[in-house]
Amino acid sequence: MLSTTFKDQPATESSHDGTSQSRGKVGQTMKISCDREQLLHAFQTVASVAPSRSPKAILQNVKLEVTEQKVVISATDLEVGIRHQVSGVDVQTPGVVLLSVARFGSILRESSDETLHIESDGQGITVRGERSQFRLQAEDPAEFPSVTGFEESSFCEIPARLLRELIRRTAFATDNESSRYALGGVKLEFDDGQITAIGTDGRRLAKMTGPISTTDSGIDGNQMTIVPTRAMQLIERAIDPSDAEVKIALKGNEFLVHSARATISARLLEGRFPDWRKVFPESGGGVSLDLAVGATHAAVRQAAIVTSEESRGIDFTFDEGMLVLSGQASDVGNARVELPIGYNGEELTVTLDPRFVMDFLKVLDAEKMFSMEVRDAESAAVCSTDDGFGYVIMPLARDR
Repeated sequence: MLSTTFKDQPATESSHDGTSQSRGKVGQTMKISCDREQLLHAFQTVASVAPSRSPKAILQNVKLEVTEQKVVISATDLEVGIRHQVSGVDVQTPGVVLLSVARFGSILRESSDETLHIESDGQGITVRGERSQFRLQAEDPAEFPSVTGFEESSFCEIPARLLRELIRRTAFATDNESSRYALGGVKLEFDDGQITAIGTDGRRLAKMTGPISTTDSGIDGNQMTIVPTRAMQLIERAIDPSDAEVKIALKGNEFLVHSARATISARLLEGRFPDWRKVFPESGGGVSLDLAVGATHAAVRQAAIVTSEESRGIDFTFDEGMLVLSGQASDVGNARVELPIGYNGEELTVTLDPRFVMDFLKVLDAEKMFSMEVRDAESAAVCSTDDGFGYVIMPLARDR
């Protein structure tokens, strides 16, 4: 993991009431007026990176950098960092200040003013609304670690909408609790104008592929690129739906994403990642059916009502013209849900964890169709869509 050495904290002295106070100026002068809603939106995105607890208390702030040209707020926990540009700001005096995530964030949320006036005199920070005023302590911006910006000449470009879909359809399948650190991230592969994202927790695997364009040498496809799940989720939140293209690059062992408003940096995870190509069984030899997303999702939710932690599996039985979903738990009861399908083969049953099936269906449009391929009770079920999304679910043992 990344370790960073900080400068010594500013010297302190005791006040008459026994508290510690910083000597001299610890901040800079700065003065702005801003649209509260626009600042709140950017602040909440950035503040999600700051740790709620940390031995480095300075990380529980966001850094506000004000120049004549732009206003940027940034945060980091030393593993993930973000720089986000803020609109709707009138700059009177450029400068740099640190803002408490907890205190300043509460002011932004609770205030009803359209415009807030923020001013620093180097000793403290004043936040004024139409009928409210707050005075916050100032901390030294020089003590805040730098957050990587985007200055790369070799990068790939990907449609913003595609990148958001890649994340939505793979991050949910990762496992942040696993002792295998690599499973706590999404693996990215770059090859011949395409990007493939893969997420797995060892019991199910999701992957999606889409097109990208490259500039200069692009990204080395041989480098292992596993991005922490929470960094990917931050990227999804930070990318605005109105963005057209997003730049992505590797810088040492950091993954960088740059949009019109934000730059996110994430330290790559290390460790062995499963060979997803071996996890996906070769097509053919099983039963492949086209199913409606909405109807299937509803049927699985109903069958899952009577499952329990001890008996959580649902039997998916494919029979003449019908998919029957059966769930039961000895201390709850049982359920049978029928879903008409176009199937006329021999009866085939596979037992799956309904949570894993629903996770797949939740990231799809209810009006869409998907394909489900099953072979037998011991083989994985493979779900796929026509836009490059594939999902493998390992079966559960049939114990009833």
